[in-house]
Amino acid sequence: MASPDCAHLTKKLLSFFLSTIFITIANSETHCRNFKSIISFGDSTADTGNLIGLSDPDNLPAAAFPPYGETFFHHPTGRFSNGRLIIDFIAEFLGLPFVPPFYGCQNASFEKGVNFAVGGATALEHSFLVERGINIDFTNVSLGVQLQSFKDALPSLCGSPSDCRDMIENALILMGEIGGNDYNYPLFLRKPIPEIRELVPLVVTTISSAIMELISMGGKTFLVPGQFPLGCSTTYLQSYKTSNTEDYDSTGCLKWLNEFGKNQGDQLLVELNKLRKLYPHVNIIYADYYNILLRLTQEPAKYGFLDRPSPLPPCCGTVGSYASIFGRTFGLKGLKCCNDPSKYVDWDSAHMTEAAYRLMAEGILKGPYAIPPFDWSCLNPGIKNSGSSDTEHSFMYN
Repeated sequence: MASPDCAHLTKKLLSFFLSTIFITIANSETHCRNFKSIISFGDSTADTGNLIGLSDPDNLPAAAFPPYGETFFHHPTGRFSNGRLIIDFIAEFLGLPFVPPFYGCQNASFEKGVNFAVGGATALEHSFLVERGINIDFTNVSLGVQLQSFKDALPSLCGSPSDCRDMIENALILMGEIGGNDYNYPLFLRKPIPEIRELVPLVVTTISSAIMELISMGGKTFLVPGQFPLGCSTTYLQSYKTSNTEDYDSTGCLKWLNEFGKNQGDQLLVELNKLRKLYPHVNIIYADYYNILLRLTQEPAKYGFLDRPSPLPPCCGTVGSYASIFGRTFGLKGLKCCNDPSKYVDWDSAHMTEAAYRLMAEGILKGPYAIPPFDWSCLNPGIKNSGSSDTEHSFMYN
């Protein structure tokens, strides 16, 4: 017969065993979720039509006109590409419909997702940037404005507070990409580089604060992208062209601009690690846009793209047309485009082609460019095996 001490010890061990099982189950539920919807914030890399909805009908952005949308939708949709964006491929992978834009589209069904991303949007408030002499008026819809729009819309999106918390808890929340325009605008205005570097921690803190606010509302899973390698963009290769060959890497990209983008990503990663420690039951995933796109730029032929000339040209636009990207129509309108966008990484000097976005989405969902990787163990095989069948040009097979 067990002594009282042994019985007490047995009881403690049983209690520990049960609590361990509970914690394991809780963590499993936290890290692998059957997402019921997508909630998106960001700029033109995720905009599915919001800038059009917010624009004057007599002054629509370039994404309202051909050739934007020509490849998949066969008409312009407000997406700044020839077809689908990363958010679209994520929705397809999860078996969800394309995420509708919120602005100017309030009669749409937002049951499976809602998108607040706006072309030209910044992380920092428009008024803050204007105070620093950074004033390019595409839109004043900052990340804070998008988040406030989401909060104001909650009663119509989900009804009661408990229903709204449940919706947010079971959504994949995409935090951009956002912040790129906070650097694009001053770079285009040729502001001193040290002044632009000062914006990086402010942008990172703004993104972090938005994540914390969404966590307080019930958010459990966040996908937070880093920046593109700006030094490979034809926009900046024309704007900051120099005769100093030491400023360029072996693929013709500007080294100092790429280092700027990498530094921003490093600071964002540090901040996300802090958030993970504060909220251990929240899954915060970093999407490494920088290294995915850098790999496509360095090894284009390996993934089915043209590899000449170097650096890679955009499908649309001509030399010297980079200024049009930051003109009043935000994008390129009425310029000559290539015959086969699937052979190009770069669409219009600022945005990628559908083919590039497909590979980027795959690299995040199934490949090595999500930190930490997604856990799809609880999904049904039909969803886990969905996505691209182009194994020849896949990050998974190269």
